[in-house]
Amino acid sequence: MSAPAVDAAPACLLGASPVDFYRHTMSVPSLRRYLEIKVHHLIQDHDWARIRVIGDYDRTSVISTNEKNDKLFNWQRPTAEFNAEALTVKCFPGVDYVHHYALIIATYLNIVGRYRGQVDYELPDESLCEASVARLNVDPSTDDLVVLGWGLGRFAGGTQWTPGHGYAWKRAEVEGRRVLYLGYLHSIWGDVAGRVVSRLAALGARRVVYVGKVGSLDSHIAPNTSLATGNSSVMAEGRVSWRDFFDDLAIGQPDTCSGVHVTSPSILLEGENWLAGQHGHRFVDPEIGHMGRAAHAADIEFGFLHVISNNLAHAYPVDLSNERLATVVERRTHLLDRIHEIIRLRLRTISLEDAH
Repeated sequence: MSAPAVDAAPACLLGASPVDFYRHTMSVPSLRRYLEIKVHHLIQDHDWARIRVIGDYDRTSVISTNEKNDKLFNWQRPTAEFNAEALTVKCFPGVDYVHHYALIIATYLNIVGRYRGQVDYELPDESLCEASVARLNVDPSTDDLVVLGWGLGRFAGGTQWTPGHGYAWKRAEVEGRRVLYLGYLHSIWGDVAGRVVSRLAALGARRVVYVGKVGSLDSHIAPNTSLATGNSSVMAEGRVSWRDFFDDLAIGQPDTCSGVHVTSPSILLEGENWLAGQHGHRFVDPEIGHMGRAAHAADIEFGFLHVISNNLAHAYPVDLSNERLATVVERRTHLLDRIHEIIRLRLRTISLEDAH
């Protein structure tokens, strides 16, 4: 799918303003490191008169040198093409992802003193978003569970994955049950993840588990020490809930915390004022609410079991800017093993339920 020419007049072009980095829940040095990891190298290396962010999954454009393809999934980053002094940045089509990446660029440029109002973004329409996710072509109708997200190589091994368009899948028998592991090479940020669940349900999936990372809104939970789960999320449109795949099993684990989740479209929007309004909420990420709502609409089971990767309510030494530290990787590996163990326990319970 090719992008429109950079000098074409889009249907709806929105300006991206930087967030107040002095009042963000991450410290300025940590936020700057986080942004430097995410921003395309063409933006870091060159001043552009205009930068436009659009929804277009295009791996033929310039790939960022910041991509780290030393992991199976979620390593592809937005690509870019340029024309004279204008740069077009291409994200996988999703409303939240395009907006989030535009905020990343604008805030990065502001921190380094180069923001001049030059960042715009064009939100993809629903037909493009749905068509992009509809490229998923796997039959999960005979699988007992689909496991989606992060850490899948730890669960199912790093070889013999079947490739698809921006994704790969692998089946395994776990506790006598057929499990489909599904990973995406690109981010399924925000509303994209909800469409993935809808697509899986349309293809015949009955149960979906999402494994990933969440931020804690509880100051007492240190990063990379606990897991998070729950069955409800607060979204802009209101609170959503779903039939929880884990039932009460995950909640009963000693290293697992439960509570109300908040779905936030961008880490950049999680400032101090935002945090002050989150009383009674325990976790935050961009995807879970969208996925739970899609599962509820399709009348299938959904569950999330995530590593608590950072804390927005208290400054700990580890945050989103230094996730590749050896100690962090080691702790998360242990927690991933715990996630897989809990999934296995639940699959064993399903076997007993079906036997009766």
